[in-house]
Amino acid sequence: MRPRTLDEVVGQAEALGPGGFLRSAIEHDAIPSLILWGPPGSGKTSLARVIAATTRARFVPFSAVLSGVKEVREVVAEATALWRRERRRTLLFVDEIHRFNKAQQDAFLPHVEAGTITLIGATTENPFFEVTSPLLSRCRVVRLMPLGEDDLVAIAGRAIEDRERGLGATGVGVSDEVLRAMARAADGDGRRVLNLLEASVDLAVRQGRAEVDAEVLEAARTGPVLRYDRAYEEHYNVISAFIKSLRGSDPDAAMYYMARMLEGGEDPAFIIRRMVIFAAEDIGNADPRAIQVAVAVKEAYEFLGLPEAAIPMAQAVTYLATAPKSNASYRALRAAQKAVRETGSLEVPLHIRNAPVPGMAALGYGQGYAYPHDYEGHWVPVHYLPDALRGARWYEPADAGYERTLRERLERLRALRDGRTPDPGAAPDKPR
Repeated sequence: MRPRTLDEVVGQAEALGPGGFLRSAIEHDAIPSLILWGPPGSGKTSLARVIAATTRARFVPFSAVLSGVKEVREVVAEATALWRRERRRTLLFVDEIHRFNKAQQDAFLPHVEAGTITLIGATTENPFFEVTSPLLSRCRVVRLMPLGEDDLVAIAGRAIEDRERGLGATGVGVSDEVLRAMARAADGDGRRVLNLLEASVDLAVRQGRAEVDAEVLEAARTGPVLRYDRAYEEHYNVISAFIKSLRGSDPDAAMYYMARMLEGGEDPAFIIRRMVIFAAEDIGNADPRAIQVAVAVKEAYEFLGLPEAAIPMAQAVTYLATAPKSNASYRALRAAQKAVRETGSLEVPLHIRNAPVPGMAALGYGQGYAYPHDYEGHWVPVHYLPDALRGARWYEPADAGYERTLRERLERLRALRDGRTPDPGAAPDKPR
C-alpha cells in the first residue's frame, strides 16, 4: 500500500504542501541531499520511493544496519562511472542513517560535496544529535510529523477498499468508527495501522464475520505501543514537558506525562530524581515540605516497586504541581557560584575564622566573634561575607508560600545589619 505518486502520499502537508520546497524539488527532479527525520511509520521510506519513481537519477537503497564503508565506496565508484558515461546522477537512500558512526558518515562527505551522489538519509532520531555536523551542513533536514487520526483513517480506508494491493478482495467491511479506533491505537504510525487492519481482517475472515467490529479489533490488538525511547529525543521531550507542567502548576498535564513515561518503560528512579531536583529548584522555601515529599517517594519506590509505587508517585506529582513556586534558592546558588568564579579565593574575615590553637587566636583568628545564641533573638548585626563582597544580595525570597514570611524576616535583619532603620515594630529583639 505504499504510495506510488506524490499525490498518493497521505499527511505531511507542511513538508509536501503546494508550492513547498520539497514538492517543487520532486516535481522538477531537482532533489538536493536530504535528511528525512520523523517517527516510525511517518512515511520516510515511502517518500524516498516516490522520489525514486519520479527522478531520472539512479536510485540505490542502502541500509545502515547491513552495510558499511566498503559498500559506500562501491556505490560511489558506480555513481562516478554512471555520471561520466551518461551524465546521470545517483540518488542514494540510506535508511536509519543514525546507525552509521562518525567515520562511516564522513565517508559520504566528499561525494555529496562533489555532487557524485545525492544523499537521502532517513532517521527516527534527532539528526542534530546523531548526524555529524559536516554532513548535516550539506543536507536539507525535512521534519516529518506523526500522522494524524484523519491521515491514518485515510490510509486504512484505502487499504480496505483496494482489491489489487489491499484487502478489498476479502469482502470484509470496517466501519468509520472502528477505523478511527484503529487510528488512535496506531499512535501516529501508518505501518502500525495497516498491521492492525490486516490482523483484524484476518481474524474476521477466520471467524466467518463480514465486518470488523469493536470486539474483533480488541482481540486483534496486542496493546498500545507508545512513541517513547529512553535514550533519544522522545525521552527528553516528555521529561521536559513533565517538568514544565509541574512548574506551570498543572497537575493534570504533569500526571499525563508521568503516566506516559511509565507506560513507555521509563525507569521510575529517573522520574523521582527529577522530582527531587524540581522540589528544591522550583519550589524551595515557598514550601519546605516539598522536598520531603519528593524524597519520601524515593523510599516508597524502593520499598514497593512497580506497579504500586506509581500511587505515591502520583501523590507527589499532584503535591509538587499545586505547591507555591519559588526558584529563589536556585537563583541564589547560581549567583553565588558566579561570584566565586569572578572573585576567586577572597580572605575569610578574621572574626569568623576558626582558632583551634592559642597561637592562631593571637593572630586575630576568631577575635570579636559574637555567638548569636547568647543574644536575644539569636541574632547579632554582624557581616559575614568577605569585605570585597559586603552587601551582596543573592537570596531574594519570593512573595509566595512560606517564603513570604522569610522575606519579611530577612528584610528586617538586612536593614539592621546595614545600619538602616527597619519598619516600625519589625526589628528583632536587641542583643543583651
